[in-house]
Amino acid sequence: QVQLVESGGGLVQAGGSLRLSCAASGSIFSINTMGWYRQAPGEQRELVARIQTDGMTVYAGSVKGRFTISRDNAKNTVHLEMNSLKPEDTAVYYCGIISEGGSYWGQGTQVTVSS
Repeated sequence: QVQLVESGGGLVQAGGSLRLSCAASGSIFSINTMGWYRQAPGEQRELVARIQTDGMTVYAGSVKGRFTISRDNAKNTVHLEMNSLKPEDTAVYYCGIISEGGSYWGQGTQVTVSS
């Protein structure tokens, strides 16, 4: 069984910063991609950023230049540094991984940005 535990969400004023972390544990076979996704009320879940084992990254256009994703392959952790936050960044943020054993999601962490 695989568990993803997220941390770091919260309430912040516009222009502020937050750092999200996700730790994967359990029977994990070779994680290929780790990423962060978000879902605002009434909206579909969308990709925020993802990072492959070789360090290649993909960012949503709306966060490019403001957010930075990083990972520690040895510790099976992924982080999302979020700067210059905007009210439209408010959402539940989910950690997701794709491994040779399957795809897994975390439980989500709320990020709220006040104007």
